[in-house]
Amino acid sequence: MKLIVGLGNPGNEYNKTRHNIGFMCIDKISNYFKVTLDSNKFNGLYTQFNYNNEKIILLKPQKYMNLSGEVVRDFVNFFKIDINDILIICDDLDTPVGKFRLRYKGSSGGHNGLKNIEQNISTSEYKRIKIGISNDKTKDTKDYVLGKFSNEELDLINPIIDKMPNIVEDYLKLPFDNLMNRYN
Repeated sequence: MKLIVGLGNPGNEYNKTRHNIGFMCIDKISNYFKVTLDSNKFNGLYTQFNYNNEKIILLKPQKYMNLSGEVVRDFVNFFKIDINDILIICDDLDTPVGKFRLRYKGSSGGHNGLKNIEQNISTSEYKRIKIGISNDKTKDTKDYVLGKFSNEELDLINPIIDKMPNIVEDYLKLPFDNLMNRYN
């Protein structure tokens, strides 16, 4: 069983904000696989489906970003998901807009959602896709990540979001090393 989590904040006021790129990706992935996130458990909006005889869960935590690890932990515990079968999709201030990186593990890099996940599952060794949102050092970080993408940024971000279903499908078929070689 695989758990694919897109990080973001619940509520319409956060739509198309930099911090919600994980939610945007999960929406695109669910459309691709023709599934709807229509179940709610442990403060998480999710769906389950089978792909190549394996159960897949797509999840959008419905607690705020800083508490999303609590939702991930509850899903991991309830569904008995191995840490090696978790994939987190999130924004990354240290990567330019229009770029993304796949990682096996690593530090939170100051990302409060990742910090909370690591606190709640007691490891930083989970797979992640970090999508660049750059960092405007002239703005407070909180204001920047909660700000909406400009049209120019969306022109760079949308191709990545559009590619995300293919990346996830490859993730479901290939060893992660191969996936990293293909997309990094």
